[in-house]
Parts: sequence; C-alpha cells; structure tokens
Amino acid sequence: MQILQVERNLVCTSRIKGLKHARLRVLRDEKGKRLVATDPVGAEPGNWVFVTSGSAARYTAGDFEILTDLAVCGIIDHWPDKE
Repeated sequence: MQILQVERNLVCTSRIKGLKHARLRVLRDEKGKRLVATDPVGAEPGNWVFVTSGSAARYTAGDFEILTDLAVCGIIDHWPDKE
C-alpha cells in the first residue's frame, strides 16, 4: 500500500468496457509522480488516501470485473506528519 494525495478527478468519455463507470482520480506522491486509480470511496482533490495495487485493487474496486491495478482503499482523516 502507498499513501498518495488526490490531485484531481479524471474524466474519460470513452473507456473500455472493463472500467465500467468507475470513478477515476489522478493521484501524486510526495515527489510529484502522478498515478491514476479507481476510487470506490469518493475521495476529493486535496485528500490524502491510501491505495492498493495489483489484484487486490480489483477486489477494492468492489467488482472483480473492473480492470484496475490501482484503487483507493480509504481517505486519511488524521495524519499528524502532514499537519
């Protein structure tokens, strides 16, 4: 798992069938590297989140048929190092 910050929503009007209607978020790490993840929990820009990758991400998405390898698991409510 990794801790990343939600940078913004990602809107894709055309997508493969395997993504269904999953919400997509652009995330970035502390060094500025950007990643895209599915978001079943509803994180907003600015939120710090923890994510899972690989086959665990497909379970996290809530539907094993959603083709993802990175998914938001939860929104961090309190993180003393980031305050």
